[in-house]
Amino acid sequence: MTNKLMIPCVYLQDCKAVTGFGQRNLFGDGDVEALAKFYSDNGADELLVFDFSSGDSEHERAIGKIKEICTASEIPVICAGNIKRMEDVKKLIYAGCAKTVLNFSKQGNVELLEEVSKRFGREKMMVSISSIEEFTDHKELIENYAAAVLALDTVQDAIAEISSIPVILHTDEGKESSLLALLGSNAVGGLCGSFVSDASTELLVFKDKCREAGIAVNTFESSIPWSEFKLNSDGLIPVVVQDYKTDEVLMVAYMNEEAFRTTLKSGKMTYWSRSRQELWTKGLTSGHIQYVKSLTLDCDNDTILAKVAQVGASCHTGNKTCFFQPLMKKEYDDTNPLRVFQDVYDVILDRKENPKEGSYTNYLFEKGIDKILKKVGEECTEIVIAAKNPDKEEIKYEISDFLYHVMVLMAVKGVTWEDITRELARR
Repeated sequence: MTNKLMIPCVYLQDCKAVTGFGQRNLFGDGDVEALAKFYSDNGADELLVFDFSSGDSEHERAIGKIKEICTASEIPVICAGNIKRMEDVKKLIYAGCAKTVLNFSKQGNVELLEEVSKRFGREKMMVSISSIEEFTDHKELIENYAAAVLALDTVQDAIAEISSIPVILHTDEGKESSLLALLGSNAVGGLCGSFVSDASTELLVFKDKCREAGIAVNTFESSIPWSEFKLNSDGLIPVVVQDYKTDEVLMVAYMNEEAFRTTLKSGKMTYWSRSRQELWTKGLTSGHIQYVKSLTLDCDNDTILAKVAQVGASCHTGNKTCFFQPLMKKEYDDTNPLRVFQDVYDVILDRKENPKEGSYTNYLFEKGIDKILKKVGEECTEIVIAAKNPDKEEIKYEISDFLYHVMVLMAVKGVTWEDITRELARR
C-alpha cells in the first residue's frame, strides 16, 4: 500500500509567502525559507510552491527564491505556476525542484509535457487540472508523460474510475473527519491546501489519526519495541542528543515509555524530568524545540542516540550545547574533512567581511572575479600536470591550492559547502 502524502503549499508572490491564490496578504512574516524549514521539521512529506510571478524579470527573481527554498527544505520541493517553455522547467529542476507542475488549463503546457518529460524524466513531471475534461481530453498523454495529477477541484473520483495515476488533491476543506474520509479513498494519493499548510496544524498528530484510521502515512515508528529496552532502576533510559548536521553533542536527558512514545508521535524530543517528575517537551516554553531526525539504540539496548534539528540553544544557560566547560584537553589534529573545509571557508568569509592587511585572500577579493577565475583555471591546470608525476605529494599540494581558490570563488558567489553537499547528495 502506497503511503498517502501531506504536502503543504507555499504561495510565492514578490518572493514572499502569501496566504493563497489571488492573495497579497503575507503568510506570517512572508519568510519562505523559514516556512520551508518549518514544514520540513513538522512532518510534511513534500512541499508545493506556487509561483505567482508575472513578467520575465519577476519570474527570474522567483526562480532565485525557489532555489533558496530548495536549499532550506529537507523534503522534496514541487513547483507550479508561470511555466511557459522548456527553459522554465530546466531552471526549476536545476534550482533543486524534485518535480514541476504543468497547468493543463493552458494549451501551451499541454503541448510542452511530452518534450520536457522526455528531456528531464517522467518522474519529475506533474500536471494540474481544474476540471475532469482537462484530464479526459489528454488522458493518454498524461499517463505516458506525467507521474501524478494535482487536482485543483474535487475530480479525484472521476479520475480514479478511468485511471490509476496518483492524484494529489488541493482542497480548502479544513474538517479533519472530512479529510480522513478523503484520504481513506483509493482515489486520493495525498493532500495539499489550507489544512496541511496551516502553521498551527500538527501534521504528525494528524498522521497518527490517519494511521489509527487504517490510512497508510509516513510516521515515526520504532523498529525495536520499548519492552526490549534495558532501563535503569527508575525505569528510564538515557538519551544522548546530537546536532544532526555537525554531530556536536548537545545534551543528555532521560525518557520513560510515555516520553518515548510522545516523541515518536509528535516528532519533537520529549523527556521525563527527574527533578519535576513530569513529562517535558524540549523548547515548549522557550521555543528551543528539538525536531527528531533519527533515534538509534546502542548495542546493550540501554542508551538512545538522538540526532535532532535544534532551534536556538539546547542548554538552559543559553549556550548552544550543555557541554561547554573545558576540564582538560590534549592537543590533536582535527582532520575531519567537512569540518576542515568549513573552517577554512569561514576564515575566507571573515576576510571578506573584515579585511586584513597583507592577506592574500583579501588581495584576491580586491582584484575581483576575473582574477579569482584566472587563479582557479591555473590551479586546475597544475593538478593536471601534477597528476602525471608519480609522487602523490605534489598532487596533494596542487589539489589543496585548487580547493582554496574554489572556496574564494564560492565566497564571492555566495555558495556554501552545504549547498555543494546537498547538490551532491541530490545527484
